[in-house]
Amino acid sequence: MKQKTNDEILIESTESSPVISVGEDKSDFSSLAASLTEIRKLKGVMGYILRSNSSAIIDLTEQERIIEYAILLSQITESTNEMAIQFNLADIESVLVEGKFIKVLCMSIGDNKIGIFMERTATHASIIKRILL
Repeated sequence: MKQKTNDEILIESTESSPVISVGEDKSDFSSLAASLTEIRKLKGVMGYILRSNSSAIIDLTEQERIIEYAILLSQITESTNEMAIQFNLADIESVLVEGKFIKVLCMSIGDNKIGIFMERTATHASIIKRILL
């Protein structure tokens, strides 16, 4: 199912999960989106959120938790920025937050913010390398 309105919102349902895309297409953003689409297929990856100043893509297995995951990603990003300022750190490339059952890999690449949600047992090091290629 695909829907498109005048607000440039695209909702595409796949067999495993919905994909919600908002905004316009940009080359860096599109390149990251393509990489994340491939990463999404890896074992243990539950989904991702990719956002820039004008665009966003959400692809998560648990569609009923999209808002919770978006808030979590926002809070992690804000906290990371505050810590970087407080401790006079340079730009932070990635942050990994591990919970009891899931972990979240958060990255900033240019104006793009990425949150990859995965099972706690999933390997995140190879995911970082794939994104930075």
